[in-house]
Amino acid sequence: MDFPILSSLILLPAIGSIFLLFSKSDDKQTDTIKYVALFTSLVNFLISIYLWISFDSSISNFQFVEERNWLAGFVNYKVGIDGISILFIILTTFIIPLCIISVNNSVKIRLRDFLIAILIMESFMIGVFCALDLVIFYLFFEAGLIPMFLIIGIWGGPKRVYSAFKFFLYTLLGSVLMLVAIISIYWITGTTDVVKLYELGIDQKYQNLLWLAFFSSFAVKTPMWPVHTWLPDAHVEAPTAGSVLLAAILLKMAGYGFIRFSLGLFPFASEVFTPLVYILSLIAIVFTSLIALMQEDMKKLIAYSSVAHMGFVTLGIFTLKQQGIEGSIIQMISHGLVSAALFLCVGVVYDRMHSRLINSYGGIVSIVPKYSILFMLFTLAALGLPGTSGFIGEFLILMGAFKDNFLVAVIASLGVIFGAAYMLWLYKRVVFGEIINKDLLKMPDLDKSELIILISLALPTLFFGFYPEPLLNTIEVSVKDLIEMYKINLMTR
Repeated sequence: MDFPILSSLILLPAIGSIFLLFSKSDDKQTDTIKYVALFTSLVNFLISIYLWISFDSSISNFQFVEERNWLAGFVNYKVGIDGISILFIILTTFIIPLCIISVNNSVKIRLRDFLIAILIMESFMIGVFCALDLVIFYLFFEAGLIPMFLIIGIWGGPKRVYSAFKFFLYTLLGSVLMLVAIISIYWITGTTDVVKLYELGIDQKYQNLLWLAFFSSFAVKTPMWPVHTWLPDAHVEAPTAGSVLLAAILLKMAGYGFIRFSLGLFPFASEVFTPLVYILSLIAIVFTSLIALMQEDMKKLIAYSSVAHMGFVTLGIFTLKQQGIEGSIIQMISHGLVSAALFLCVGVVYDRMHSRLINSYGGIVSIVPKYSILFMLFTLAALGLPGTSGFIGEFLILMGAFKDNFLVAVIASLGVIFGAAYMLWLYKRVVFGEIINKDLLKMPDLDKSELIILISLALPTLFFGFYPEPLLNTIEVSVKDLIEMYKINLMTR
């Protein structure tokens, strides 16, 4: 294909943000501003669907590759996709329009600036999943944090400045170490081209330190225990759309980084540090699940559940089994859908009652039946009920873990039990029981835009729960090639 479709996906949201930048931001123009942002994001989503249809899942090579030299040849702009990255691109382009629709009730000030931040963030996140050069990956990876920092810091809650800076400082340290590692890789091999690095390999004696440098960045952004504490604060203070973006997409950039770079570039080091990843993943699964059981704030509970779910993801990746890695990818896609929906469900009741405390609710099943039904669906998907996308990912991860380490798999299975406990406990306290707060009697059910958003998330959650073949067929060859390359590198170098 001569048309630069990947560059178009990356640039289109940025172009849309420029249109918004020069538009009027007064109250009379809010509808126009939203329509421009929504139109831009929907066009990008349609382009990504066309990309998926045009993608050949029977080969493992990178497709739609574009390459240009930037800055007098110092930076090599190279983008391309395989079966792994294309799903994350589609997840990104699918979630962004829903975030834009959701601002109707949640963003009251500087709407134009908020939508500009979302569109710019979309450009950077798509760039992360397309990048085939370490420098380009780093630039997109770190630039994507700036709009999120602004979203939390400007449109967040009472402690927004504290949470925004905590988010920034946590990510800064790991980012600096990863930059040093990328410079070191260029010094060792003479290139930052990911495809060439796969072919050349990196000397075994350097791999441990380089792996740790990349790990420091990915672990914070996943987030893994014990560097997860920024996430609950960020979620609590972020506006609803910010929480959706953070949980649905930003966390997935680190999981994608583990697959693409930690396994792909540093096989010896990955072998050495697999026990470390297992330990940290198990602590995240069990410990943060127990913390979630103790939460009184709905957003904090869902935030801690995200840490536990991403613990399953890192566990599955480092099993180095076909089922484990495929399960991790599907778990990330599923978590992107389900966590987005759960944060939107919290946003719905918060916009009406201005409280996220679980004790403020109870007995709303008869007051808001549409909301209660959809909230139940996403609650069941979060705990991995068969027939939902959450089950497919967790089941495959545990299959891969059982093949690699029986004890690790047994301990990880406890996370499924704890997940059911805290999610059902949340749903029971919010939806069932007696109506203690009489103000709830005046609470309206879902409006048209909220219904569209939640149904849009419910459909793929159920569809991929019953029929995951489109996802599995897309990633199968790429995952198999990654594992074969990993094993060959271990044997030959």
